Amino acid sequence: MNARDEEKSVVSLNPRESDPGDRTGAASDHPRTSPGHSIARMEEPGALVPKQLEERRLIHREESVRAQSDAFREIRTRLLWLGGDRNFVTLVVPVSPKSGGSFVARNLAAAFAFDESKTSLLIDCNLRYPAQHKALGVDPEHGGLIDYLEHPSIGIHSALYSTGIPRMRLIPAGKLRENTGEYFSSFRMRAVIDSLRSRYPDRYLFLDGPAIKDSPDARILSDLADFVVVVAGYGRDTPAAISQAAASFEGDKLAGVVFNHAP
Repeated sequence: MNARDEEKSVVSLNPRESDPGDRTGAASDHPRTSPGHSIARMEEPGALVPKQLEERRLIHREESVRAQSDAFREIRTRLLWLGGDRNFVTLVVPVSPKSGGSFVARNLAAAFAFDESKTSLLIDCNLRYPAQHKALGVDPEHGGLIDYLEHPSIGIHSALYSTGIPRMRLIPAGKLRENTGEYFSSFRMRAVIDSLRSRYPDRYLFLDGPAIKDSPDARILSDLADFVVVVAGYGRDTPAAISQAAASFEGDKLAGVVFNHAP
């Protein structure tokens, strides 16, 4: 699977061959009785206009980014085909730093939110170099993932933020941490992911993970995901590095490799 990383980049898609307002705030996340109810009551204060979305390097429905939007829609179609009739958790991880993993995760979540029958939740799991709250203009005043994992009494729903994109929410990373593996392998982390996924059948979760190279965190996070999307920097990551990164994950979880084309 291929997608672009810069405004003037070329895009294409290759599926895996082995298998057929400016600032947003905390959002409510109360359970609903049906998918229709959960979507209808997801209010989006200060929805961003196309110009604001482009400034944040986000896809939208207008013609100016049609090629980029179509590329992410193709990736969405691929994942939905693999997932069947159930919602799922997708881990998005770059081969190496600065390959564009956070960019792909953010726009893939947006592509799922384009579908009015679905919602998406983006969770920033790059605890050393969190980027999603800044990219989306979110002020994480109520904390994020790590704050909840360390103090579960605050509740995970206080860390759910609106993004300016209808039907898309963000859980930012929260406090910076160096030793991150212990959080991802904890029972509490698995429990919250399972709860967030099962709460609404129309919700699709996207974990923005750290680079695979030189870190075990991506492999630890893959245990929480149904699918893994590997992001390779075009011209940055070598074929050997990409193959080695892809081999880090179980074959039935690896959905494919996204190549980010930089000009």
